[in-house]
Amino acid sequence: MSKARFTDLTHAFHPGQPHFPLFPDETVETLFSVAEHGFEVTRYSHVGQWGTHVDAPSHFVAGGRSLDELPVEDMLLPLVVLDISPRAAQDHDTMPVLEDVRGWEARNGRIPKGAFVALRTDWHKRWPDPVAFANKDEAGVAHYPGWSREVLEFLFTERDVRAVGHEQTDTDRGLSTSKGDYGLEYYVLSQDRWQIELVANLDKVPEAGALLLASWPKPLKGCGYPARLVAIHE
Repeated sequence: MSKARFTDLTHAFHPGQPHFPLFPDETVETLFSVAEHGFEVTRYSHVGQWGTHVDAPSHFVAGGRSLDELPVEDMLLPLVVLDISPRAAQDHDTMPVLEDVRGWEARNGRIPKGAFVALRTDWHKRWPDPVAFANKDEAGVAHYPGWSREVLEFLFTERDVRAVGHEQTDTDRGLSTSKGDYGLEYYVLSQDRWQIELVANLDKVPEAGALLLASWPKPLKGCGYPARLVAIHE
């Protein structure tokens, strides 16, 4: 560990940042200040799914596990970075395909059981511009990358990964969410897996060999909350 590098994969959240369009914006209120009271206390008001955040199965699935029920063993996992950023730079509607997974395994070996697989698109570089993140055309259709059903099914059923993450606001790509289709997010959470959205700085970590430290508060029956992600690597 003395020779390890620690890379923050978390955006600092704040009012006005990119977020799901139906959610209200964050508000920040200073209740006590150092100048007036000798100490500072701030009240933050935001939805659970805010900034870089974790989604528990209960976010979409009635009776699914909530944040307080996710074990702490889930908070330190092998990190697999599936990089489709060159394609995403040219095709904003792109998704990963099985050939991307096969290519990763050809270079690095089999994806470890219980891994956290992060989809790198370099979309995080558009933060904190909400317009650039949504990337809507003149008809109001969003164009940003997302996961594919075939890759998620392979990761869960053939490689038994613990969780997934991505840089965009949604699991599903913009062409789907613009139609109100969040089927892939439902699929992830219905498999009793959890996910992290709005991951940052995946371009600064290796595609294999790192550990992911993922931590979040423990709200009783919470379905989502801002998270802190750190990659530990050589």
